Amino acid sequence: MTFAAPSAAALPLHVLRPEELAAFRDGAGKAWAGWLTGFEAGLGEVRLLPGPGGAVAGAVAGYGTAQARRRLRFGLARAVAALPGGDWRLEGSLSGDERREAALGWLLAGYRFDRYRPGRKPAEVPRLVCPEGVDADRLTAMAEGEVLTRDLINTPAQDMGPGELEVVLNTLARGFGAKVAVTSGEALLARNFPMIHAVGRASPRAPRLLDMSWGERGPKLTLVGKGVCFDTGGLNLKPSSGMSLMKKDMGGAATVMGLAQMIMALDLPLRLRVLIPAVENVIAGNALKPKDILTSRKGLTVEVNDTDAEGRLVLADALAHACEDRPDLLVSMATLTGAARVAVGPDLAPYYCDDARLAAAVEAGAAAGFDPVWRMPFHDAYESVIEPGIADLDNAPGYGFAGSITAALFLRRFVDVPRYVHFDIYGHTPSDQPARPKGAVGQGARALLGALPQALGLKV
Repeated sequence: MTFAAPSAAALPLHVLRPEELAAFRDGAGKAWAGWLTGFEAGLGEVRLLPGPGGAVAGAVAGYGTAQARRRLRFGLARAVAALPGGDWRLEGSLSGDERREAALGWLLAGYRFDRYRPGRKPAEVPRLVCPEGVDADRLTAMAEGEVLTRDLINTPAQDMGPGELEVVLNTLARGFGAKVAVTSGEALLARNFPMIHAVGRASPRAPRLLDMSWGERGPKLTLVGKGVCFDTGGLNLKPSSGMSLMKKDMGGAATVMGLAQMIMALDLPLRLRVLIPAVENVIAGNALKPKDILTSRKGLTVEVNDTDAEGRLVLADALAHACEDRPDLLVSMATLTGAARVAVGPDLAPYYCDDARLAAAVEAGAAAGFDPVWRMPFHDAYESVIEPGIADLDNAPGYGFAGSITAALFLRRFVDVPRYVHFDIYGHTPSDQPARPKGAVGQGARALLGALPQALGLKV
């Protein structure tokens, strides 16, 4: 996913709003008036324009109405599939932000997941010359980080277990001179990660905590990603319909790895740490049982009222470990609750944050990265809901309401640094959308990337 080099041979893509169409027809498009019959400049609508001898000389693409653009992110990326291969350049009256969205959408529209169709010859994807005033390196880093996230989530669990996730993280680390430490299997108990071990012990693929560090200057940023590589629900077994997408339950891990790649590719001046509790939640004779009581790394006891609420258990040990290093900013990302999807649907990434200035930075980063988020409350009045009486905490209170909030409150009990953000993401696009084919998608990473300069005082 790269931009084409600037070249006079790049074909023009004239991007037109509906109100600009008549002037285009009367001016530069006069020779092509017949080819524009019926063209209304709808968002992503395309007409190829012929040159001498019938070869393609360029194209027009509709930019649609303001309302259409509000309703469809990366709408201009629809045009990419309608263009022949080769190099293209944008022409038209797009603003700086509009050029950035168009360029990023173009890169993301080139994504293909063909690992399991090796005999299929991919179609040539048209390449874009980076528009003037757009930071090509930054958008390329965003797109390549997103590719990593999508590839990880799209890969079925047979080929993406805890061990394979470790291999990918090691490969990522080697590419940027980072270091990785791994605590696996019974060593989790010896090093006091009891809840990660308890969730993953039933799988023949050993549970582990992956720990990557990079950078030697600047503030400390720690990213914690839920790496449940498949979730059957454990002994509280999911129905088959609930299991069909559970290869994506490591979407939090995939997203923080994609974000880490962006950060390292841009060489941001900070000390980055990535923690991934990588497990499978499956069934065996030694599986975690309902009503078991676990003692966490932090010393808090947890009553397991549902083995299908396992993500918060493994994250809790990782978050407690992260806080021991006193990061300046701690972020967790997880495909944690169905309640979050009920609240905001698949396209928004809800996040929790007690710091208004930090939340403002995330919101600004989301706008700049075309990565929509929605702030949710750490609502203190619900704290009693996660306190079962028999133990310090309940991993799955039978409250019936506010499931995403109570899960976030559970995680916050294991955090003792002042600046913490938790994302409850989905990691999946249910149907094809511009720049986002059906399947895996990153959420929140570009918002966080954009937030870092303000959140950590980075000079970039």
